[in-house]
Order: sequence, then structure tokens, then C-alpha cells
Amino acid sequence: MANTNQSWDPDAYARNARFVSDLGAPVVDLLAPQAGERILDLGCGDGALTTRLAAMGCDVVGVDSSALQVEACRRLGLDARVADGARLSFDAEFDAVFSNAAIHWMKPVDDVIAGVWRALRPGGRFVAEFGGHGCVETIKRALLDALRRRGIDGDAFNPWYFPTVEDYSARLARRGFAVRYIALIPRPTPLPTEINGWLETFAQSFMAPLDEKDRAGFIDDVRESLRTKLCGSDGKWFADYVRLRFAADKPRT
Repeated sequence: MANTNQSWDPDAYARNARFVSDLGAPVVDLLAPQAGERILDLGCGDGALTTRLAAMGCDVVGVDSSALQVEACRRLGLDARVADGARLSFDAEFDAVFSNAAIHWMKPVDDVIAGVWRALRPGGRFVAEFGGHGCVETIKRALLDALRRRGIDGDAFNPWYFPTVEDYSARLARRGFAVRYIALIPRPTPLPTEINGWLETFAQSFMAPLDEKDRAGFIDDVRESLRTKLCGSDGKWFADYVRLRFAADKPRT
């Protein structure tokens, strides 16, 4: 993944973001993995879904830019490797490339697609879900507004790529993929902690221009601006997720 001033602590991720893999069942269903298939899990994180694929009898390789997440995978007995999603080095060795909640962190976008194409055997499939157009728009706007109040242009620190169906379909087609299915799926998602946990886990890039001593106050500021929008009367928070889910095939010839 691109350098985004973002780091991943497996323990914090499990505490604040386990819902990410828990909600991955539909994209696994779309993948329809078969025992004996060789599958690349692109942006495998701590291996929750990689483990599920391996349990189905697949020969799975997980890659992630975070050495800590890769180590967490290896402790589960998985074949996991540190790799940049935009610089994949595999050559025609996978029946499928799978990814959940990771591609929106990876840039340059077309380099990611090209690396997936190279990694797939003829007839292979690329099946994934990640943030789509409008994903966490309310949260992103609050982050940018809080930075602007501090005299900082936050757009330069936005690490995410949330495409439309039209944009991503065109990119896949230009590389030669046949898009079999693609859709934007609004999915307001309950959070296991207050919004603070989400911000500390996923919004680190927006805090890069701030002094360490100012970051807690920044998070509190963002939280208060979001309270009326993303916190229910019961005190429970949710995030305004929108997912882009797709399946695309590499022709056999």
C-alpha cells in the first residue's frame, strides 16, 4: 500500500475494527472458493478471512503492507508476506485474487489492478470489496473541517480512494478484465467502541500534520462534531460506510 502515515496494530485493530472481517461473508460468497484453488488475499490484515479461506481447503497466500499484521497471520500458521499492493511481483500463479476492505488504501490505483492481472492465471478471477463512492463521507468531512479550523489543508493527507462504479469498472475494463458484477452497497455500520476508537485506528493520516500533544484534542473535536450525525439516542455510534463489491474475470486467452 502507499505510504499514508498509517500504521496497523493487530491488537487495536481486533479491538476497534473486528467488524471489518466479520462483515466480509458476502464477498467470500461472491468469491465462491473451491478446495484446491490457489488464492491471493490482497491486504490480508490479521488473517481473519485468510484463515477462513484456508479452512475451505484453499492454498492461500496473504500479503499486507504491515509487518505487524503479517506477523499476526504467521502466528496463525498462514503463508503471509509483506508486500505493497501496487507492486505485486506474482506471475500467473493464482486462480483468484481476493480482497476485503483494503484496496481503498492502495495507490496508484491502476498499478494495483495491473499487479492483480499479472498474478492471475488465464481464466482467473478478481473478487473484492472495499470503500466506494461516499464511504465515510460524514467522517471525512469532519476530519477535513477540524484540520481547516487549525489552518491546515487536509486534502493532502486523505489516504483513501473511494471510486464510483463507473470509475472502477472502466479501470478494470482498460486492463482487460470482464466485469461480471459490480455494485455500490450503503452499509451504515455499528461500531464496537466510541468513534474515538475508529479514528485512532483508521484516521492516523489526517493527524500526521499535528503535534503528538494536540492529537487527543483533535479527536475529541471531531467526535463532538459527529455526535449529532453518527451517534444514536442510545449512545451507540455507527460509521457511514459504503462498499464497492465486484467480481471480474481475466479471459482464458
